[in-house]
Amino acid sequence: MSRTIETAAIGLAQASVDPRSFALYGDEGTPRMCWFAEGLRRLMLERGYHEVPEPGPEVQVVLNRIDPEKPRPYRRKSAPTFVVALADVDEPPEDVLRAGYPLLVRALANLTVMVSDDGSPSAHFVTLEQGRYFVRHTGDDDKFFAEVFERMEPLASSRLVIANEFRTDLPEALWDGDAQTRQIRRAGEHLDALDLLPAAFPIEEILSERDLRHVKLLYGIGGLSYGNASSRRTADGPLGPEFWMSASGVDKSALTDVGKHILLVKGYDADRDTMVLSVPPEVKPNRVSVDAIEHWMIYREHPEVGAILHVHAWMEGIQSTEINFPCGTVELAGAVAQLVREAPDAGHAVVGQRNHGLTITGETLDEIFDRLDGKLVRNVPMD
Repeated sequence: MSRTIETAAIGLAQASVDPRSFALYGDEGTPRMCWFAEGLRRLMLERGYHEVPEPGPEVQVVLNRIDPEKPRPYRRKSAPTFVVALADVDEPPEDVLRAGYPLLVRALANLTVMVSDDGSPSAHFVTLEQGRYFVRHTGDDDKFFAEVFERMEPLASSRLVIANEFRTDLPEALWDGDAQTRQIRRAGEHLDALDLLPAAFPIEEILSERDLRHVKLLYGIGGLSYGNASSRRTADGPLGPEFWMSASGVDKSALTDVGKHILLVKGYDADRDTMVLSVPPEVKPNRVSVDAIEHWMIYREHPEVGAILHVHAWMEGIQSTEINFPCGTVELAGAVAQLVREAPDAGHAVVGQRNHGLTITGETLDEIFDRLDGKLVRNVPMD
């Protein structure tokens, strides 16, 4: 008899949020921070959002005003809550990413907005995916806050698909894997050999042990991660295409165990924004990669796609997404799927996620690696 185990995937409640709600958190701070937070608050009210006095599990957006010297994190009560850290940094940072990324992880936020003034106010954005944006005040408060909000709202309103439902109904014949899982294992070894581990900021040196544990849960960080790989198993099933995929936060050079390192994705439950997985009954499973929703969308639309690879590298002359949507969101998955749809050959496409890496489709993972040989650019361009 099979069992069903549900997980919110990050150790937090998967509560139903009010998509038009927001709350302020933290101290009022400097006069410039008061002006900035109040300007955002006023605009959000004008755009149909409503403010809640105390952020709880149902709130969609939390504006957390932080001290850049001692950032106080907002520990969200629900997985879908989007946290924006607002910091007055006085002067424009010389290196926006290096100044803003530590604030983002210390504040346990999805987005950091650094407010500064070098003759006129400006806002510098840093996303978890290392996206960077800039908005300068040109003399009109209404225009300035509208431009800030236009950068923030697409990210804040995105829908995370990071919950997993594990069904212990994997057929015994698949407990040791099959030809597709062996391909994924080889792909993991290839990824390890390419040594494409992203050179992100050393968060272990930035955070306390307690905050590091929370960040690992929140962002799905754990172990070595060089990207991800998947391979289609069946054309379709009750919840869409079924495919094998590497787990989140595992050492890609040792993808050995079904249920722990490689999982069978049965499909996507849109009503609950949940990926459904089939695992052996006596295995404590790891979560599937956060990109599972993206792979599911591509497999569903393109039956000619037999495998998908994601690497933290780049290739010249490719099309890429415009907005740094958070990983694991319907919006990012849709943006990548749209680029695959527009590619000359969807079955052999190479498309980019801005500031992040590549999604590559192919007949098999072996075919993809043969096609990529010598073409990858190690450093992902940042803009």
